[in-house]
Amino acid sequence: MENRFNLIDESWIPVVDVGRVSLKEIFSNPQLRALGGNPVQKIAITKLLLAIAQSTATPDDDDDWKYMGWQGMADKCLNYLDKWHDRFYLYGERPFLQMPAIRAALVKSLGVLSPEISTGNTTVLTETQQEQQANDADKAITIIVQMGFGLSGKKTDNSVVLTAGYQGKQNDKGKSASGKAGIAVGHMGLLHSFWLGDAIAHSVWLNLFTYEDIAELAMYPTLGITPWELMPAGEDDDIARALKESLIGRLIPMGKFCLLADDGIHYTDGIAHAGYLEGKADPTVSVDFSQKKPKALWVNPSKRPWRELTSLLQFVEQSKAAGFDTLQLKRTLKRVSRSADQFALWSGGLRVSSNAGEQYASGTDDYVQSEIWLSSRLLGSVFLEYLKHEMTQLEAIQKLLWGAVVRYFRQLSDIDKSGTGKAQPFVASQAEKATGTFWQLCERQAQFLINACDMTEEARLQRLQLRKTFAAYAIQVFDQVCPNDSARQMDAWAQTRPNFSKYLNAD
Repeated sequence: MENRFNLIDESWIPVVDVGRVSLKEIFSNPQLRALGGNPVQKIAITKLLLAIAQSTATPDDDDDWKYMGWQGMADKCLNYLDKWHDRFYLYGERPFLQMPAIRAALVKSLGVLSPEISTGNTTVLTETQQEQQANDADKAITIIVQMGFGLSGKKTDNSVVLTAGYQGKQNDKGKSASGKAGIAVGHMGLLHSFWLGDAIAHSVWLNLFTYEDIAELAMYPTLGITPWELMPAGEDDDIARALKESLIGRLIPMGKFCLLADDGIHYTDGIAHAGYLEGKADPTVSVDFSQKKPKALWVNPSKRPWRELTSLLQFVEQSKAAGFDTLQLKRTLKRVSRSADQFALWSGGLRVSSNAGEQYASGTDDYVQSEIWLSSRLLGSVFLEYLKHEMTQLEAIQKLLWGAVVRYFRQLSDIDKSGTGKAQPFVASQAEKATGTFWQLCERQAQFLINACDMTEEARLQRLQLRKTFAAYAIQVFDQVCPNDSARQMDAWAQTRPNFSKYLNAD
């Protein structure tokens, strides 16, 4: 077979303000600021870049990491890509991250792998939901995404099994089971987080683990070997088992075995990795293992990631042994804050629903992401204390707004005279609409709020000014949702309009 479309040389990676670039450009052009694409694509490509960097530039410790610098790491990655150039062809004898042995699996259209594309008998609401002709760059991204973010369901052809005697693709009746959710997705869509720097290569360097870090990772005590260097022959051979125990195997988990075809893709379950309930999780995922049943942070379109910042950074409080832990952030924060005055915490993912083992995006499910810039000067337990206090106060404002809207509509109607205290569907929908709009408005000021969480007098005055802004947002939303045109409306509006004086006068 002809070797063609090499990911090292061809342009396929989406980059903000630039377009598509090659792997070689990622590590050679410091002007490339940030990855483009949807949040899942950003996470999957970041993991690929980290796998490349870890394979060739893993430093011994913090001093070695600092001495190497991001330029030194980038140079090593370029040498590595040159050495393994023949393993990065999308098509050919060894197609990148693909399994020619699954050629017997049914061919599916690429659209069935995209949650935003309508396939089968799904209703098409907008033109963006229609499947478009995919080029080689699109196909490359599809392959990368499916390694950890493949959705569960019957679209996966599990009749093809490569490891003799392997029963992980069978149901209780011994027949082919539905496909399993990608380990980076989980049940509802896991929230992923990592650091961002001034450029893509700089960001990769900030998130790089040292050998010292890896030795202390109980989940993945070995670095491992990338699949393109040593591909597994099946779902449960020695190479597959090694991938389950290594850091590289979590960056490129090979959760789906794929093979591109002329008119689509062959697609079946691959290596079955342990999830957070079994005690293992991606370093970029936030999990609280201190509870009897581990608890993960899920993507929540109604609660943007910036509102989860206190949970994501909970490990900063040295005295707290419990709470959400994000290894990607925890293991690297100290050296990141010492090497960069400004850096960003990026969080995102895709919320999904599931029914009878079939995962899909519907209703309020959506991609979510946020980017919050932090200062190494401010980051610490005091910063987190102030931030927690302000977020608690904002949550209280949301509750006051919700209650005010409910009281307004109840007063205008005979709804809910039962005394149950529960808002009827229409009333609840109006209250939820109001609080959703309130948080959207607050998000505009999220970065300013982060910057104001400091001990200085200037920061205190900034927080007080922001409180006036947030209270004004709540009043603005209430007035939009609760009209005062008629006399009856005016009476209800006057009696239920929220008062935020306590919030505004608090220090």
